[in-house]
Amino acid sequence: MRGYYFITDAGLSRAGNISDVKKALAAKVKVVQYREKQAPAKKAYEEALKLRRICKNVLFLVNDRLDLALAVDADGVHLGQEDLPLAVARKLLGRRKIIGVTVHNLKEAREAQQGSADYLGVSPIFPTHTKGDAGKPTGVELIKAIKKQVSLPLIAIGGINLANAGEVVSAGADGLCAISAVVTQPDVKAEILKFQELFR
Repeated sequence: MRGYYFITDAGLSRAGNISDVKKALAAKVKVVQYREKQAPAKKAYEEALKLRRICKNVLFLVNDRLDLALAVDADGVHLGQEDLPLAVARKLLGRRKIIGVTVHNLKEAREAQQGSADYLGVSPIFPTHTKGDAGKPTGVELIKAIKKQVSLPLIAIGGINLANAGEVVSAGADGLCAISAVVTQPDVKAEILKFQELFR
């Protein structure tokens, strides 16, 4: 999971999710997470199915929606603290699928590791406007603290841009996501490649 972790955002995107994902794949991302909170279920399913086909050589995960992940045979799901409990998701998905969990503190990180999560999304690192309910920024110190006690890959998200991404990588993040810094730009691939350079 090392490198740029791509999450879709139809509300911020200039060119739409399909175009963005194709550009992300051209920038050699290894993970694509489909996040769609506004579209009706049928429309989300149809788009997720298209993306699943496009993402045949990388990990394709669905945010929150376990039903959608199962319906399109995604590689797994990413859960927030208010979503289905990890144990329930694991029971439904089985051991071969990937489950990521968003954590905001050390306690949640330890619990997710004990509960068989495959990786953690550490959020929000910096103030963010992309997700209204993201919570109070944790800073890069939380990445360092989790790294000492948890062995899972850590993906940093929240308010990350090219000016502060180096701090995030130095703190020990295995990957990062910077949604608004990428999908609002004219050249999604070029922006992702700038972040990818930080992991070389």
